[in-house]
Amino acid sequence: MPRRFFKRYMPHPDRIKANKSLRFLGALIHDPNLWHLNRHSVARAVAIGLFWAMIPMPMQMVAAALVAIPARANLPISVGLVWLTNPITMPPVFYCSYKFGAWMTNTPTLRMPDEITLSWVGHMLQTHWQPLLLGSFVLGLLFAVLGYLATNSYWHWWVRRSWRKRQEQRRNNKPDN
Repeated sequence: MPRRFFKRYMPHPDRIKANKSLRFLGALIHDPNLWHLNRHSVARAVAIGLFWAMIPMPMQMVAAALVAIPARANLPISVGLVWLTNPITMPPVFYCSYKFGAWMTNTPTLRMPDEITLSWVGHMLQTHWQPLLLGSFVLGLLFAVLGYLATNSYWHWWVRRSWRKRQEQRRNNKPDN
């Protein structure tokens, strides 16, 4: 079942409950429903994690957790997927988001410099923040929907496949009359 796949990569609930940045949630993160692995909670978690991974803001993990709790999504998956945009992947992901937002707003884009400096990033954020945010938001929504649908489809496929295998095994093990 897909549960085994997700459990293999999911951090232990105690580790996340002990995370200092999530302590302000108090007893809310102790709800056992936030830790269950079922089709609905995992699909919601994938959507939430992918959306917040695309948003250029600090503390994306906290934002994902704050949305996952009322949505009853799997908390570790929601928070963990935010790390798709990490310090190594952030520059190309957000640059692509910026290019996409500039294309949507029909504004001229800045070229990627040979060397990314803090002054270039500061200048870009001061003058070109609207295309960056628009592109990030739209791509975040797009990836969230695609992630939700892909997870749901994968889960359905896996359950149907497992069901067929069990049925076949039962037919093969059935005694002859």
